[in-house]
Amino acid sequence: MADVTLLSANLLVAYTAYFVGTASPGPSNLAIMSIAANHGRKPALTFALGVISGSMFWATVAMLGVSAALIAYSQFLVALKIFGGVYLLWLAFKSGRTALNPSSRKAAVSADGEPLRKVYLRGALLHLTNPKAVLSWVSIVALSSSHDGVVQPAILPGCISISVTVFCGYALLFSTQTARHLYLRLRRWLDGGLAVVFGVAGWRLLLTARA
Repeated sequence: MADVTLLSANLLVAYTAYFVGTASPGPSNLAIMSIAANHGRKPALTFALGVISGSMFWATVAMLGVSAALIAYSQFLVALKIFGGVYLLWLAFKSGRTALNPSSRKAAVSADGEPLRKVYLRGALLHLTNPKAVLSWVSIVALSSSHDGVVQPAILPGCISISVTVFCGYALLFSTQTARHLYLRLRRWLDGGLAVVFGVAGWRLLLTARA
């Protein structure tokens, strides 16, 4: 009975940590908000599903224990950090250019006229190139594990439910007319904030790649 209680408590802690990390403002959430406000519900949901797919890929890797090998293989992580850092800095440049152009209405993280397949792939790429996702999933899996290191199977479906609720919730919320009007009024400030978030995240990844 004590073991069951401990496992339930571990799951609750892991779910809470995952929810807080997922719901907190970051590159993925801000990109979903931007696409939803500028291009509507369907592209935003598609991008969100891409982000969720990338997250679940790293979740599966962590649960299979492959993440320990990836972390040990430093050259792989360095390459991932460099690629992810450059990608985020490119997004920062696009966001900053949009914020500085008063006449531009095109989203910095655009989905304008793109096939939904490409929107989905960009969402997945944003998460797959983030090495922090690997490390955070290692922590989540460790939190949910028992003392002898057995990973609870419920951690993956539970976190999938949380990520779908959070990411798709942002897509639905910011695609409403009220949110879209508010976003358009504050577009330059929000795109500027997006540029800062992408830029800081990308620069930090490149700095840690050199360490």
